[in-house]
Amino acid sequence: QVQLVESGGGLVQAGGSLRVSCAASGVIFSSDVMAWYRQAPGKQRELVASVTSGAITTYADSVKGRFTISRDNTKNTVSLQMNNRKSEDTGVYYCCLDSRRGAYWGQGTQVTVSS
Repeated sequence: QVQLVESGGGLVQAGGSLRVSCAASGVIFSSDVMAWYRQAPGKQRELVASVTSGAITTYADSVKGRFTISRDNTKNTVSLQMNNRKSEDTGVYYCCLDSRRGAYWGQGTQVTVSS
């Protein structure tokens, strides 16, 4: 069983920065991919960024150059540094562990960008 706990959400002004983190507990394999998704009000959940244990990253086009995902394999944590925040970045951010066993999700953390 894997559990994911997010932290670091909150309110930030447009153009500001915010960092969200996620701690995973349980059995984590090196093949597991860790990722951040977000869901804006009235919209579907979308992939923001992902990272493998070998630090290979992918980003949604909308966040490239502004967000940075990082992973600490020794602590089983993943973080998302969000810079130059825009109003469209508002939403609930979910941590996800994509494993051969299936996908595990955190409870989500609200991030709001005020203009």
